[in-house]
Amino acid sequence: MSRFFAEENSVDAVNARIGPDADARLSAVMTSLVKHLHAFIKDVHLTQDEWSAAIDFLTRTGQICSAERQEFILLSDTLGVSMLVDAINHRRPAQATENTVLGPFHVAGAPARDMGARISFDGKGEPCLFEGRVVDAHGRAVEGARIDVWSDNAEGFYDVQQPDIQPKWNNRGVFTTGKDGAYRFVGIKPVSYPIPHDGPVGKMLAALGRHPYRPAHMHFIVTANGFQAVVTHTFVGDDPYIGSDAVFGVKETLVAPFQRTDCGETLWRSPFDFVMTPLEG
Repeated sequence: MSRFFAEENSVDAVNARIGPDADARLSAVMTSLVKHLHAFIKDVHLTQDEWSAAIDFLTRTGQICSAERQEFILLSDTLGVSMLVDAINHRRPAQATENTVLGPFHVAGAPARDMGARISFDGKGEPCLFEGRVVDAHGRAVEGARIDVWSDNAEGFYDVQQPDIQPKWNNRGVFTTGKDGAYRFVGIKPVSYPIPHDGPVGKMLAALGRHPYRPAHMHFIVTANGFQAVVTHTFVGDDPYIGSDAVFGVKETLVAPFQRTDCGETLWRSPFDFVMTPLEG
């Protein structure tokens, strides 16, 4: 092999520079990255102008990042990378509840609420009763499961996006199951909303003829001793964006019933059971 770089030996030329003392996992990842990146460039015959545009895009993506906004995560989400990494790292038995993306609007420290409590405080939206059970693979109740929930409001905004408009902790709460494994709380029927699309990622979506919308969903993190944490959503099945989520977060098993009730304090009811996977499973 020539010791000089050429189109024909580009992969070997670059990977040969990795030193023998490099971390083994880092070496394996970077070797594969170089192999696939060079193959991509050769496959599409990337032009100099296109490569310059790509560098400019990545530069602008970094420049817009801040403590409140992470454009690279948004890029990962919209390219399906976040969901792929999540899927690879959370393979579970067929009956177990599936993971999906965490999203950028989770806030640690949401208040613990009594079972059955209301979490929506801005007076907007159609009230919805969320209820179900947390069980193991055999249908046995999981006592002491912690259920952290959050959603947007009826206008498609999370409380942290409107700190001067929405009440603090609006549409958020934490519930703990009893011996029956049951949970219930009153929120609102969530609505679809666009991801931030005023930056480089939004321009990319527009150039590709893609919309920036996420279908309506309720977020859940379910944790319990001895079980894998479940980070997931439940989705409104008749949402117009259910089949074209901008971040590819929808899974068929996570489309939940939203049943019109027209009785009591809620207009909707959404039953959904969470099936946990043992830590050793």
